[in-house]
Order: sequence, then structure tokens, then C-alpha cells
Amino acid sequence: MTTSTSALAKISLNWKPLLFMMLGIGLFLLVFYSPPWPDAIDPMGKHFILSQQAKGAIALFLLAGIFWVFEVLPIGVTGILIGVIQALFFIRPASEAFKDFMDPSVLFIFGSLTIGSVFTKVGLTKRLAYKMLMIVGERTSRIYLGCFVVTALLTHIMAHTAVAATMYPLLLAVYSLYTTDTKPTRFGKGLFIGMAFVAGAGSIITLLGAARGIVALGFFKEITKMDVSFFKLTYYMFPIGWLIVILLWIFFMVFLKPERDRIPGLREKVRQLNDDMGPLSRQELISALIVASTILFLSLQSFIPALKPFNKAAVLLVSTILFFIFKILDIHDLEEIPWNIILLFAGAMSIGFCLWQTGAAEWLAINWLGFFKESHWFIFVMGISFFILVMTNFIMNVAAIAISLPVALVVAPYLGVAGEVVLYSSLVVAGMPFLLLVGAAPNAIAYNSKQFTSGEFFAYGLPASILLLAVLGLFILLVWPLMGMPVTLG
Repeated sequence: MTTSTSALAKISLNWKPLLFMMLGIGLFLLVFYSPPWPDAIDPMGKHFILSQQAKGAIALFLLAGIFWVFEVLPIGVTGILIGVIQALFFIRPASEAFKDFMDPSVLFIFGSLTIGSVFTKVGLTKRLAYKMLMIVGERTSRIYLGCFVVTALLTHIMAHTAVAATMYPLLLAVYSLYTTDTKPTRFGKGLFIGMAFVAGAGSIITLLGAARGIVALGFFKEITKMDVSFFKLTYYMFPIGWLIVILLWIFFMVFLKPERDRIPGLREKVRQLNDDMGPLSRQELISALIVASTILFLSLQSFIPALKPFNKAAVLLVSTILFFIFKILDIHDLEEIPWNIILLFAGAMSIGFCLWQTGAAEWLAINWLGFFKESHWFIFVMGISFFILVMTNFIMNVAAIAISLPVALVVAPYLGVAGEVVLYSSLVVAGMPFLLLVGAAPNAIAYNSKQFTSGEFFAYGLPASILLLAVLGLFILLVWPLMGMPVTLG
């Protein structure tokens, strides 16, 4: 009787993914085979036709979102499905759809995950974790804060993907001192989801945090003929970035308050563990030197013109090769790389380029902004921000900026809106995709902890995104104008 009840329970549980699978497929077919949709028309009167391929890209966009949020399939398998559907439904040629799976951004994720593996294997993450815990002490609220502050600080000088890959094993070491139970906990969820959110918040503060800033400034200069310096961007982004970091700490203390207020005897325990590790080993020193050199090179690219032509992924992968040359990693370590996460990001790149190259994203952006062409300037800016926030959760944030910002900057003068406020508000939301794992590499890296599902990530990301928009609205209306940023023309 018990066995049959258990079997029935398993069958009933399987209906949920099947239901969402049918919903995703049904929505895809409905959109793909629907009659032609009307053109999008920009403020200059130019028409943008939605081709069958572009309609297919939107259909695939909806299917992928449903499959990822509800984990209908393993997230990496959904990534593969994105390429397969493009090829089978002739949305894009297979040579283009699958080429994106080896895009430099995907290989950058691979290199970042490799650094995380090295730090874990040689013991550097444990040392860093022990040092931090000796400073922040035994209270779990301070451990949250310490981990978030370290994450945000690192994003000021290195890409948030590399920061997440560096912090991930450190957080695993911290969490192992909280519990040895493999069952997810509130503390574990808050620690890893918080790291992903904070990595995004910190990455908006300087141009070193992510590539999106450089891309946005390039479009801004081309369209408005105005330049924005490294330090001017930081001047406006620093207060909002750090305010969101602190608010996220409060957010996780409310929504994912740790089961335990403190870990008794933690400080003494980590001090003893740190002493037991002894001096730095040869492998630790070599690993630290390789990673530090890589980070230094990537950081200097923003300041030294001669270094700019070097591709970031290629530079990062040099470190991967060196790890194998110096026998720090072996073939078994290569097999342990979380390919599920890499395939997830590969699929995200493919759908992003699909929306871009078919013209679907531009059609969506122009139609969306059309709703606000007669609106108050504040509603217009928030409307742009909301659109980019949604887009950046599905496609790479560089693509979301490249698609949306030029259109918004062209429309803005007609409503008396200054280009600066459009630029900065766009960069704020593009840096913080809190809803879907595919929105940013730190989200996917955090998911590898197995502390939360993609549905849970979405559930906590929804109120966090609302909080983000509320803070942004406050800065647009009050703080940035007080700091000297023009928000309207005239």
C-alpha cells in the first residue's frame, strides 16, 4: 500500500513539469504560426517589419523563459534546445545558432569557473574565508554583510563574472562551517543568491565591473556627441550601487533570515583551522600569482590603450592553460567543470543574438517605447528602464543595452529628456537581472551551489527587482539632480 501511494505521488508530481512543457511549446507554436504582426514605427516614421524569423525568435524567447523559470528540463538542456529549435524551424542557420555556444563570453564563463575550481582545490578559498570570518565574527547577519561587501568591492576592479567565480568557492567554505547537511537552508539560499545579486549591484559602479558600461558609453558618445569619463560614471553610480548593496543585505535578513543567529565558537574554530593550514604552499602561490596577473591585465585594459585589443576571454583562458601546465589541475578536474551552467549561458547567448540579428529585439524596443512617446518624462525614463530590466534577464546585458539605448536616446529629446539620465538609469537596471539565471553569469554560478531552484531565484528576484526600480525612481527624481545630473532639457 505504501509503495503504491509513493508511486502515485511521483506520478502526480511529474504533471507539473509536463504542464509547463506543454505551455511553453503551445505558446511557441501559437506565436510562430500566428498571422503577420504589424510593423513597429519609430518617432522618425521609419517602419520595422517583423519577419517570420523575428517572430520565431520572440516565440523561442517565450518558450525559453518558461522552461528556465520552471525547470521543465535541466537548464543546460534547455540551452541546447534553443539552438536546436532555431535550426529546425529555420529561425537562423544552424551554423549561426550553434556558433554562439562557443562565443568568447561563454568561454569567459568557462575560464571563470576554472579559477573557482583552482581556488577550491589548492585551499586559497579556505584561507580567504577564514580571514574574513575572523574579522566579521560569529553572527550570521555579519557573515552575510561581510560576504556581500567583499563581493561588491571586488567588482570595482574586476568583472563581476570573475568575482562570482572567485567568491563561489569561498562561500562554499563559509557555508561548510554553518552546517554539513546537504539539505538547502535559508542561510545557504541567502548567501548564494545574495552573492549573485550583489555582484550585479557592485558591477555598475565602475567600468571594470562589466563590458556593458563601455558599450553604453560608445553609443552615448556616437548619438549625443558627449563623452563620459571613468570617474564621472563612478561619481553617479557609486551612491546608488552601494545603497542597493546595503538594501539587499536588509532584504535577505528579512526574506531569508538564517536559521541560527550565530555560530558559537566560530572565531576560535576558524583561527585554529587557519593555523592548521600552515604557510602558503607552492601550488597556492603559483595559483595566486596566475590569477592576480590575469586580473591586473584585465583591469589595466581600461587605462592602457595598447592592452585594449586583447580579448578578455583569451586573456582569461591563458590562466586556464597555465593551471594545467603547472599541474595544478588535471583531466579529472576538467571533467568536474559544471557544464550544465556553461550550456545554460551558451543558450542565453544564442537566444540573445537570435533576437538581435533577426530584428525582433529592435521591433520590441520600438513598440515598447511607443507607449511612452506622449508620457511625462519620468514615466518615459522608468519605462525604458523596465524594458531593459526585462530584456537583460533573458539576453546578455550588453545586447539589451545595444538594442534599447540607441532607440531611447533618439526618442528622449522629443520628450525633453536629457540623454544622461537615460544612460545611467539604463546601466543601473542592465547590471541587475534578479529574475532569471540566464540574466548574468553570477546567477548561473550561484545556482551551482544547489541551494535553490530557478523558481526560488525568480520568487526572491521579483521583490528585489521592485526594490531596485523604487530606488532608481528616487535617484532619477531627487538624488541625481542634486548631484548635478541633468534630467530634462531646457
